[in-house]
Formats: sequence, C-alpha cells, structure tokens
Amino acid sequence: MIGSLTLAASLAALALAAWCGLAVYRDQPTKDWHFIGMALVTLLVLVQLTIGVVRLAGGEKPGGGTAIFLAYLLSATAVVPVAGVMSLAERTKWGSATVAAGAVVLAVLEVRLFDIWGGSGG
Repeated sequence: MIGSLTLAASLAALALAAWCGLAVYRDQPTKDWHFIGMALVTLLVLVQLTIGVVRLAGGEKPGGGTAIFLAYLLSATAVVPVAGVMSLAERTKWGSATVAAGAVVLAVLEVRLFDIWGGSGG
C-alpha cells in the first residue's frame, strides 16, 4: 500500500477518536461536525480501498496473503461508517464513545494493513 496514505488515514482516525473522546468527556452525543469528520476519514479509506483493489488487479500481491489483506481492507472501510450508524442509535455520550472506539480500531487496522502488504512505501 501507499505508506503516506496509510499514515494519513491512521492520523485522521486518531484525530477523530480524540475529537469524539472530547465529546464523551463533555457528556455530548455525536454532532453533525463529527459526521463530517467521519465522512472525511471514510473518504481516505475509500481511496485506499480503490488503490488496493487496483494494485491487486494489476498483479501485485501482498506479502501477508491476498485473502487476509482483503479482509482487513474491507473491515477498515466499514468500521467508521458502522460506528457512525451505531452512534445514531445511542444519542448520548456513549454514541460518541462508540465512534471514538471505532476510530481507534481503524488506526490499528491501518497499521496491520501496512504490515500485511509488506511494509513498503510504493
């Protein structure tokens, strides 16, 4: 994968986690601005998904295996939107906590994706 894109997605996810963590501290549910942040993080991950699929279709193979790479790639793409939908069901600070947790999970998935691909920039 592209190292700079992985880094950008990880840092954006951690920023979203911190932002939603602040909302938890303030006892606030997710707000419209949080959803805009989730959309931006998701956009980065969708770009990564597209690049990953194109590289696989072009014959490149991840060092850790194609099936596990695809599983992590699809999970990374889904985790923030799913957390966002779940936060709508829980309109308290725990909705914000759900998004914060999902964003931390995304950051971890990004690191793992980078490792599975082979840890190279490209």
